[in-house]
Amino acid sequence: MLEGAMLVWFVLTAFSLAFVIWDSLTNGVTSWVQRLAWILVTLYTGPVGAFFYILACRRPFAGGHDAYTKATWKQGINSEMHCLAGDATGIIIAASIVPVFGLSNGWDALLEYLAGFICGLFVFQALMMRGMFDGDYWMAVRKTFFAETVSMNVVMAGMIPVMVILADAWEGSEDPMRPAFWFRMSLASIAGGILAFPVNFWLVKAHLKHGCMTLPGADGAAPGLGHHSPEAHHHHHGAGKDSGMDGDMGGMKMEMNDLTQSAKIARIVLSFAFLAIVLWLTAQWVPIRFT
Repeated sequence: MLEGAMLVWFVLTAFSLAFVIWDSLTNGVTSWVQRLAWILVTLYTGPVGAFFYILACRRPFAGGHDAYTKATWKQGINSEMHCLAGDATGIIIAASIVPVFGLSNGWDALLEYLAGFICGLFVFQALMMRGMFDGDYWMAVRKTFFAETVSMNVVMAGMIPVMVILADAWEGSEDPMRPAFWFRMSLASIAGGILAFPVNFWLVKAHLKHGCMTLPGADGAAPGLGHHSPEAHHHHHGAGKDSGMDGDMGGMKMEMNDLTQSAKIARIVLSFAFLAIVLWLTAQWVPIRFT
């Protein structure tokens, strides 16, 4: 029965991924980074990712993208895609490698966390989005460190229990050569995405992180909807199309708020405390060992 459920899941994932890739290429009006994030998240979460792509990011018709995506909760979902795509990529890569070393599950989880953080912050946030910071990579690292850290910790708080508990209960699910591994990682990615939404919603609402930004010139004002593009208020319009790595966001600039250093530290500590509590609760079900 489980094998049948996995087969259905993988078939749905294949169709979902094909649709999101096709739509991103033919109907996309966001940056290539945003499109890549949705493609990766759909690869990891299958029809769940495709559902939220349609719900929160897909352009419903020419000229309607700004109006369709302006709700803060939709912006929060789009914001989360950057984090989830980068973090889950690092975590899945690490989870594919660590079984070779025969480490205990505690070390596995730690290495997966580090891989997710490195991929999320240094690659998917700073490297791919440095165009928002005039091409200054280390400024991009500094400016995205806070949002990535608090979001990553909550993503991991959702993923770790699923990975650890299922790995203990489901023999063979730690082997990346078996379908059970990829199904387990899909379930973990979905759990991480669900748990991390509230913090990304808050980050967007507080203007500490961007959401879904229409490329300047890629989609006009929606006729008859009475909606004025929010990008006009938050971006200095540059190039009207996707450009290379140095122009990741199409020349767009977004005015962001900031917190005091003490407020950032307090929230980062709180996110680590939340992750620690989740790990402790998980360990009551499946011991997390470092020996």
